[in-house]
Amino acid sequence: MSFEALTLTPLISLIAGVLILIMPRLLNYIVALYLIVIGLVGLFPQVAA
Repeated sequence: MSFEALTLTPLISLIAGVLILIMPRLLNYIVALYLIVIGLVGLFPQVAA
């Protein structure tokens, strides 16, 4: 089973949005985790491929 980045990104965004609606205090952690992951993928693109 293979996931493309274009398929996975909206799914992650949807899950994060629902979690933020349920527990607004998670916003800081979700944003921080998202930024860390995007930064790592930008620095090491061969890992994401």
